[in-house]
Amino acid sequence: MFTGIILAIGKIKAIEAKSGDCRLTIDVGKLPMDDVVLGDSIAVNGVCLTAVELGTQFFVADISNETLSRTSLERVVVGMPVNLELALTPTTRLGGHIVSGHVDGLGTVIEKTPDARSYRFRFKAPDELAKYIAEKGSICINGISLTVNEVDGAVFSVNIVPHTLTETTLGNTEVGTLVNLEVDLLARYMERLMQGETAAKSGGKVTHELLQNSGFI
Repeated sequence: MFTGIILAIGKIKAIEAKSGDCRLTIDVGKLPMDDVVLGDSIAVNGVCLTAVELGTQFFVADISNETLSRTSLERVVVGMPVNLELALTPTTRLGGHIVSGHVDGLGTVIEKTPDARSYRFRFKAPDELAKYIAEKGSICINGISLTVNEVDGAVFSVNIVPHTLTETTLGNTEVGTLVNLEVDLLARYMERLMQGETAAKSGGKVTHELLQNSGFI
């Protein structure tokens, strides 16, 4: 589990094809590695990866085809900057929100405009994720815990303050860039709980009838 508070910007150091999938070597930049051990989880642009090799300034992770198909890691190139976060501990300050590192889908930056010292970003999420994104709710973008400002269908906006622009890759993110999205875990579990005993037969979908039976309409 993670908090969505980025600790360092790293870089893709090497990409190695491995029998149909791949292995990444990642330069960790200023990420503290003193207590990291083999098998630990590290979030890379919001994707939870397992460290299979370690060095003082790098770690290596295997990337499955499932991860390649669902995240932007399929499109990384050597030298590309990435957001890094170590898994939380019982004493970690929970400055963001609970993040699993399991990406739900890819979004697209459709607008980036300055607002005083901040920037306002608008993203287009996959249609199937729109129902999980709420105004003033939380969303994880490339591993960064952010507050949703506005929602219009599958399009939502966030405000990025100067510190976040400097300490994450969002400062260099431009219109058209694909980003990893993870919706709030609470929204996903709420949907499933609302289905009650019908969950096994409903296909995991919230319908008008379900909302009506649950007292929301």
